[in-house]
Amino acid sequence: MQLIYNVNDKPKFTRVLVFALQQLLAILAATIAVPSIIGNGMSQSAALFGAGVGTLIYQLFTRRRSPVFLGSSFAFLGSMAAAFAGGVSASAGHLGLIIGAVFAGLVYVVIAIVIKYVGVNWVNKLMPAVVIGPTVAIIGLSLAGNAVGDLTKGPANDYLTLLCGLVTLFTVMIASVFGKKMMKMIPFIIGILAGYLFATLLTVIGHIAGAPELIIIDFSIFSNMSWLPDFTFVKAFSGELTFGEYGNFWGYLSSVAVAYVPVAFVVFAEHIADHKNLSTIIEHDLLEDPGLSKTLLGDGVGSIAGAFFGGCPNTTYGESVGCVAISGNASVITITVTALMAILASFFAPFVTFLATIPSCVMGGVCIALYGFIAVSGLKMLQKVDLGENRNLFVVAIILICGIGGLSLSIGFVKITNIACALILGIIANVVLNLKKDNSTEE
Repeated sequence: MQLIYNVNDKPKFTRVLVFALQQLLAILAATIAVPSIIGNGMSQSAALFGAGVGTLIYQLFTRRRSPVFLGSSFAFLGSMAAAFAGGVSASAGHLGLIIGAVFAGLVYVVIAIVIKYVGVNWVNKLMPAVVIGPTVAIIGLSLAGNAVGDLTKGPANDYLTLLCGLVTLFTVMIASVFGKKMMKMIPFIIGILAGYLFATLLTVIGHIAGAPELIIIDFSIFSNMSWLPDFTFVKAFSGELTFGEYGNFWGYLSSVAVAYVPVAFVVFAEHIADHKNLSTIIEHDLLEDPGLSKTLLGDGVGSIAGAFFGGCPNTTYGESVGCVAISGNASVITITVTALMAILASFFAPFVTFLATIPSCVMGGVCIALYGFIAVSGLKMLQKVDLGENRNLFVVAIILICGIGGLSLSIGFVKITNIACALILGIIANVVLNLKKDNSTEE
């Protein structure tokens, strides 16, 4: 899709606000899901605040040349859970979240320093289009189950939640394809509003008719709003630090390091895939300008900041990249305003609570389009790859099958995701099959 606004373009302020809201809606579900999964008193509002701060830091390091939002990373779920394991106190667990993010961030810093002096040519050699294309596709395809699962998730009848999701999806598609000017650029907002209004109508009818199977939105959560973010650093230093079975701080520190450091290398691979994908969309190589070393520093320091406030290390979001692709808006100002909006929203409980009432089925409809675009972006990278060559065909096949098949490895607290496993196997296969290129033709 041709971009309507490029990286350095400056839309009117009123439009920027609308575009930023759309980005916020696109990244919201995943960003607040991580603290919900971990529990242990982690705050969704604080995670939103940390994501906003982390994104601003990323923009600072990349000199506002990379239009992507940073949000809570799912890759560190096992690491974060490990910070609370072993009978440690709540304060020690929250301190562990911060320390772990510092370890992960330092991995990024070390890699960034190496890249600064060695360059990025080795990255391009290890990860050419035949490797990175199917890997990007896997990022989208691996999330397909989440999107489809959300379509029927909710307290209401499965068919009704599916209908709400499809109303959202088709509204997004129609607005994007047939919409004019502004409508074409905000298909997600229009789709979410349509799905939300339809779900609200069913919910109202359900309450009036006494039919619980029609109630899709739970408005009761407004009665339990948390008015201020519960920052991680406050919890870490406001209670007694006990380290359970680890005995002392140093034993606990080593366990946190083991849980976080290896995962940082896994997320590094996904970082490259996301930036390669975004580079294709904006037709500008971000690994060269502003440079992989700067994007890594921004991601690493942004992760530390995100964990300091919200407990969750951050990572570049595929949902954000997909939003750029579908809307045709790559203006980095939009991302900056989105970050500021996330920070402000974290202090405004009614707004955060309203966002939390958006049904999973509605977000499922949106995510089908978002994740689908990520997958298609990866497949587009393969257009110039000769799949008639067996060496290329095998590499793509290995990545797709291992990624879609869900091949993953768990080593202690460390989980090497299906994306990372597929990428690693793809790199190895590509290197092995290109050790000796036979340019001769067989009769």
